[in-house]
Amino acid sequence: MPQSVVILSKGLEKSYGSVRALRGLDLEVKGGEIFGFLGPNGAGKTTTIRCLLDLIRPNGGTVRVLGMDPQKDPVAVRRRTGYLPGELHFDQNMTVADALRFLNSLRAGKADWKFVLHLCEHIDLDLHLAIRNLSKGNKQKVGVVQALMHRPELLLLDEPTFGLDPLVQREVLQLVKEGRDGGATVFFSSHILSEVQEIADRVGIIRKGAVVETADTGALIGRTLHRARVRFLRPVEASVLETLPGIKILAREDDRTINLQIEGEMDRLIKALAAFPVQEFETERPSLEEVFLSYYEADRTVGN
Repeated sequence: MPQSVVILSKGLEKSYGSVRALRGLDLEVKGGEIFGFLGPNGAGKTTTIRCLLDLIRPNGGTVRVLGMDPQKDPVAVRRRTGYLPGELHFDQNMTVADALRFLNSLRAGKADWKFVLHLCEHIDLDLHLAIRNLSKGNKQKVGVVQALMHRPELLLLDEPTFGLDPLVQREVLQLVKEGRDGGATVFFSSHILSEVQEIADRVGIIRKGAVVETADTGALIGRTLHRARVRFLRPVEASVLETLPGIKILAREDDRTINLQIEGEMDRLIKALAAFPVQEFETERPSLEEVFLSYYEADRTVGN
């Protein structure tokens, strides 16, 4: 049975004065998946999420969320969505429990309080503390709980682990997985590559307001750059390997060992190495960070 499309945007445009935040953004998120929206600060991640919820209006293009147009029926979209914004604001005089109960009342008491307690326990959030006394990290925890507590169909999380220590980050990611396992679709933005690589089924890379790549996380990592370490039985002149398309010698450890970068298929390298006395051959897949940075290499070169 084909997956439904939960988020769909075509040609989405948004400008803030002369600044073009989104430049024809096309996006498709399927039901039941965790979709990581990856890009540096300023790439357009938050603007995209706000357009999905009709918190801001795009200048052009179309958006559908859960089959609905958020500009025509924003209340219906938000009713079925759990949203964690990048900036949280609470009544400073409330306790954590008061704030969560208030937000739950706005959702017609949809959240089971036992589930709220489960979430708070998972991330070590004290319900009795006053909001005004919370650290930035603890305020982020409140935001995570309020987004998850009513078990929404769709989770829109803007940098969900921002400001959290590594142990709590891991617990939050586990809760996100539990949300997906419970039937939710998860769309979360991040610039932390390791967390996207850990939990996302698919990844969309946004660059200068447009999605430049969308793929399964594993496929995105596996089909691009590889690294190889080759050790020969005796010293050889291996510079001829660098004449092959897509092959680059990164380093020479000694006169018998070289480190290579391979772009594309490995076949041409394997065939070329048949002419050498190879003692050891090791390969390594790139991390998502290396894939991501490859899309921004041109910008770094010109200093943008």
